[in-house]
Amino acid sequence: MNKAVSVPAFSDNRINAEMNKTTFFEKENRRCFLAVFNISISLFKKARPASRLVVSPLLLFFCWSPFSFFAQPLSPPELHEISNENVFEHPPFKSCHASTIVALPGDKQMCAWFAGSGESNPDVAIWSSVRINGEWQKPSEIVNGEQKDGSRYACWNPVLFLSQNNDLFLFYKVGKNPREWWGEVKISNDYGLTWSPARKLPTGFIGPVKNKPIQLANGDLLCPSSTESNIDDRWRVHIERCNSTGLIWSKTNIDCDTFDVIQPSILRYGGDTLQLLCRSRQNVIMQSWSFDNGKSWGKMRATSLPNPNSGSDAVTLATGWQLLVYNPLTAGKDWWDGRSVLKVAMSGDGKEWQDVYTLEQHEKGEYSYPAVIQSPDESIHITYTLDRKNIRHVVLKEK
Repeated sequence: MNKAVSVPAFSDNRINAEMNKTTFFEKENRRCFLAVFNISISLFKKARPASRLVVSPLLLFFCWSPFSFFAQPLSPPELHEISNENVFEHPPFKSCHASTIVALPGDKQMCAWFAGSGESNPDVAIWSSVRINGEWQKPSEIVNGEQKDGSRYACWNPVLFLSQNNDLFLFYKVGKNPREWWGEVKISNDYGLTWSPARKLPTGFIGPVKNKPIQLANGDLLCPSSTESNIDDRWRVHIERCNSTGLIWSKTNIDCDTFDVIQPSILRYGGDTLQLLCRSRQNVIMQSWSFDNGKSWGKMRATSLPNPNSGSDAVTLATGWQLLVYNPLTAGKDWWDGRSVLKVAMSGDGKEWQDVYTLEQHEKGEYSYPAVIQSPDESIHITYTLDRKNIRHVVLKEK
């Protein structure tokens, strides 16, 4: 059964109430404060009258001091670089773009991207490489857009995802352009050594459009997706949900208001709270929130983060911090303007973001379309386009 589900957006009052709820880090600060406060009260009760003169100032300090450690917001952790390398040395293609990365067992990583003579050309296919013992292997083609009738179309935006039952999904798009493409998927049961035949997704579904899905406790995948209309020239974000086999699909529409938004990524906040961060034509990263594990979503709203109409990606770290990789500039005259700087930002609540690391900073050039994951050893793996000539892989770790 494949069906589209339109869910009314949350009211602004509901959104504000939910976003004002205590974050993970605020809860931890409060827990620490209460623990110390309770210890102080216990000491005060047990102390002799004369000793209470010493305990009382301690109580006053923790209760009233605006400089109390526990009252201060936590700063993001520092990140340090473990490695920085290109995925290949002598590419057998002229142009490459839109990488994706996934962690595999045995401390391996697989990266995939589309490559050929140039974006949208029929010879553009999906290529991949596996990193073994810290070394990227020779890239090879996984799939191309050749059809049964002999025609051939470009492949676009691969997305790799390893499910809870160790099925490795490769989602990708095939077609002349993003307004006419369709979604396909291949699945591997041996971590990419062999792949199933390509399967078209149901009509109207394209899978995750650029960034990785998340998997819910029941095994369902939430796929961040979007469309670019050839009728009214609008960009719209939506969520596609499929079961763990990738066979049953449904769609949840999102009220994008007047904004043109595509290519969302999903962040988790504990409980049933999720956040989307999206590319836009409005020179800012847009956001939508869900408080029921992705069944419904609030109306699209702006963040404080700039966006030059370029893709970004984000991940929730094991420590609870949210991490975003993005181009922190605004759009210029040409489509590539604003893609010469690439940074990493972090947030504890999804509302206040702080740049913490610079991946690329140049006057010109394209360093764009990042993908980011955290591997089981808590290393942060980032891949991105390097001037359409290579894919760069950077590994960071929290200090």
